[in-house]
Amino acid sequence: MYQYSRRYVGPVEAVILDLAGTCVDFGSLAPIRAFQQLFQEHGVPISESEARAPMGTEKREHIRQLLAMPRIAAEWTAQHGAADEAVIDRLYHAFEPIQIAAIGQRSQLIPGLLEAQEYCQQQDIKIGVNSGYSRSMLNAMLPALAEQGFVPASVVCATEVPNGRPYPHMSLKGMLELAIGNVQACVKVDDTLTGLEEGLAAGMWTVGVAVSGNEIGLDQEQWDSLPEDEQLRRSAAARQRMLRCGAHYAIDSVAELPGVLADIEHRLLCGEQP
Repeated sequence: MYQYSRRYVGPVEAVILDLAGTCVDFGSLAPIRAFQQLFQEHGVPISESEARAPMGTEKREHIRQLLAMPRIAAEWTAQHGAADEAVIDRLYHAFEPIQIAAIGQRSQLIPGLLEAQEYCQQQDIKIGVNSGYSRSMLNAMLPALAEQGFVPASVVCATEVPNGRPYPHMSLKGMLELAIGNVQACVKVDDTLTGLEEGLAAGMWTVGVAVSGNEIGLDQEQWDSLPEDEQLRRSAAARQRMLRCGAHYAIDSVAELPGVLADIEHRLLCGEQP
């Protein structure tokens, strides 16, 4: 009789990376600046911390969650009346060109990404990416990434699956596009807690990126200007938030990813599961 075992003891076969804050745009500032500009133009300024709170979600959903925050909801209602679905649609339509313009200004790869890509190529590990950006937003970003040498084999956006993060649909779609047969052979890398929840819901190994993205929210120059003890304090706090969320690993940036992938492969070969 045929016996099926769900226990996977093979190598790491795929890495699925978030984009902004993980692969590109150190500090994940393009979405923040775009949301702040959108609400400023409608007479309801929002803070950076407010703009960051729903980070990782699909951008229309991000707008919905911003409008549901008590302070923003009260100010919006006072100026414009209650925000219904039609309002969210109008805001999203106005947001897209703002976001595309911001992406064009923040398309620099995060240091270490190309070296991580080279490691994956040497180890026959496929690379996919996913994002809360729409396809039109991604199309504005991908040529700049390719010019810098980063060309993932799969690109999935939140508007192309039934539900965005924290649902697992984007990661699972990426796995299918990469022709991977087992979720336990996949590693999800993300700079947001919502993105880590996505990877965990998909049954994958998850790696949190603590410094280069949303958890700290500083660009490269701002980060480099901090005293070393302050960098260590902020990095440790961000890593702890990601580990408490359930991440299997927390690193500062993708520059540390090759070592993590080697460790995951060793754990898989020893029979561990995510």
